[in-house]
Amino acid sequence: MEELRFPIYLDNHSTTRVDPRVFEAMVPYFVENYGNAASKHHEFGWHAEAGVETARKQIANLIHAESDELVFTSGATESINLAIKGIAESYRSRGNHIITVATEHKAVLDTCKRLEKYGFEVTVLPVDGEGVVAVDDLEKAITGKTILVSIMMANNEIGTVAPIQELGRVCRERGVPFHTDATQAVGKIAVDVKSMNIDLMSFSAHKMYGPKGVGGLFVRNASPKLKVAAQLDGGGHERGMRSGTLNVPAIVGFGVAAKIAEAEMAEEGNRISQLRDRLESIILAQVEDASVNGSATRLPNNSNITFKQAEADKVMMSMKDIAVSSGSACSSAEPKPSHVLRAIGLSDLDAKCSIRFGLGRFTLEQEIDYAAERVKEAVSSVREKRMRYAS
Repeated sequence: MEELRFPIYLDNHSTTRVDPRVFEAMVPYFVENYGNAASKHHEFGWHAEAGVETARKQIANLIHAESDELVFTSGATESINLAIKGIAESYRSRGNHIITVATEHKAVLDTCKRLEKYGFEVTVLPVDGEGVVAVDDLEKAITGKTILVSIMMANNEIGTVAPIQELGRVCRERGVPFHTDATQAVGKIAVDVKSMNIDLMSFSAHKMYGPKGVGGLFVRNASPKLKVAAQLDGGGHERGMRSGTLNVPAIVGFGVAAKIAEAEMAEEGNRISQLRDRLESIILAQVEDASVNGSATRLPNNSNITFKQAEADKVMMSMKDIAVSSGSACSSAEPKPSHVLRAIGLSDLDAKCSIRFGLGRFTLEQEIDYAAERVKEAVSSVREKRMRYAS
């Protein structure tokens, strides 16, 4: 049994540790094969380009795409912006209506808000108490002016997995491009862009044990072939969709992370989901007024738990040896209750009393047992103090 090391990391939704195998593969592209992949006239550039194209194939294999359908970006946020703004610009002559969902990441919701300032109309669909959007609601929302639907594959706070194949089928039948933010899903659950009827898909390396600073955008290249307007002008890299010198070491790492995920994802997901269930069963058995948020169809590494009358920030401050979060890392600077938890029906108070646990590849069983005990102690302490102040 491995010895416990502190602090214990249970915030794998916000970012993951780089797998040592990924890091090892990246190192030569910093110090040996350090050329620019766009340098076509010498060996340094050829080696860099070969590394990029190998990675492109590795990532394409993971998501069942063609390698020429993958555009490299700086991360999921840029991929999302490129997908939504790029389609909006390219298809403006066909309509100005975009459909998304209330529980989307801020990268999607804020991008849509920006487009509203330029005359686009945005419909935000509701979700049920488990965070699932109804296929019927999407069907009813599509109009003759709809040019894009963007629905998250797996929620970053509560882990709910959307019925992407059915949602994509609706869009395909109506001739509307379908984008999904799969940042939390790729590398964690099986993703097949073809069978799922996905036209555009955003994702990022650092959520799947790869490096930060690199992401991908899948853009379907046939049936239908999509036109995405570039948002960065310059040298016309990435088939003209994303100009800029490629981050070769990070892309190489992204590819190796994808290759590892393809080989180990099923077994890893089963192990992690068992640890997640163990964490929840211990906490729910020992902590009163605790409840799990989300759907039974969840990411294997996700657990979002509400502890009534115990504010999440105070609980987390009481257990500084455990790294968890109260919601999206990209929204952590905002004092407002989680828009995701409010969308599934939680009150503002309960939303502020909810903690997200994100397990991962390197999570150990003894860490889960320790964390569960610390959560019990911290919640009890916060509630006792609250009662004393109230009296």
